[in-house]
Amino acid sequence: MKTLTEYLWFETKERRELVRLTDTVSSLVRKSGIQEGMVLVSAMHITAGVFVNDDEPGLHEDIWEWLQGLAPFGPDYRHHRTGEDNGDAHLKSLLIHHQVIIPVTAGKMDLGPWQQVFYAEFDGQRRKRVIVKVMGE
Repeated sequence: MKTLTEYLWFETKERRELVRLTDTVSSLVRKSGIQEGMVLVSAMHITAGVFVNDDEPGLHEDIWEWLQGLAPFGPDYRHHRTGEDNGDAHLKSLLIHHQVIIPVTAGKMDLGPWQQVFYAEFDGQRRKRVIVKVMGE
C-alpha cells in the first residue's frame, strides 16, 4: 500500500468562508500515483469542517442559513465563559463534520457529476490547515 500525506495551509479572509478544495485534492491524488484506494480530507481545527456537495451559490447560502438557524452566532454560549466568542463555530463543525473520505478509482477521485470538496470555516481570519492523506495501490 502506498500513501501520500500533504498539509494544505491557507489564510481565511472572513470569519465564515467556504474554500473549494476539489482541484487541489485531485492533483494530490494524481501525484500519489495511486490507482485504487481512498483520499481522506480532514480539517485540523475544531471550528471548521469538510464536506462534499454541489458548487452552487444558492445552495451555499442555504447551507449557511441552515447552520445559522441551528447554531446562531452571538448567543451567550457557555463556552464564551472561557473568554472565547466562537461557541457557534464549534457546534457548526459538529453539524458539518471535520472530514470526508472519497474513493479513488482508476487514479481519480470517484465523485458524482456535481460533487465538489469544500473546507468550511466557521471562525476564521487566521492561518488554517487541512490534512490530505491518499492511501491505496
